Amino acid sequence: MRYLHTMVRVKDVDEALDFYCNKLGMQEVRRIESEQGRFTLIFLAAAEDVETGKSKQAPLLELTYNWDPEDYQGGRNFGHLAFEVDDIYETCQRLSDKGVVINRPPRDGNMAFVKSPDGISIELLQKGPAKEKAEPWASMPNTGSW
Repeated sequence: MRYLHTMVRVKDVDEALDFYCNKLGMQEVRRIESEQGRFTLIFLAAAEDVETGKSKQAPLLELTYNWDPEDYQGGRNFGHLAFEVDDIYETCQRLSDKGVVINRPPRDGNMAFVKSPDGISIELLQKGPAKEKAEPWASMPNTGSW
């Protein structure tokens, strides 16, 4: 058995792609449009997996956009997506500079949480050992839920 992907439903394709690609840094690797099923599937890979040619073996994120409007509730019930990052502080600063709220700052130099436009929790984990605690992150409070 091989883990293939995680699917999340999105309300707005452009808003979702802006978050996952332009802000988080993922890359679109495949798209399927179904007129009959009235949906679009967009598969995203982590940039590192694309750059190393591993995106065909690595787990993907599937964004599902249903053409007929639905009100999706309970993003928190889903749990979260987790991504390993080279520098937790740089990643959080870049996201913050792009308008993303850091719901759980990386006070410990190891873990942070943000949310997608559809309320999906995204866990960011420092690659390797935790970084030394640093301001402004070490004393920054949580914002909202994560």
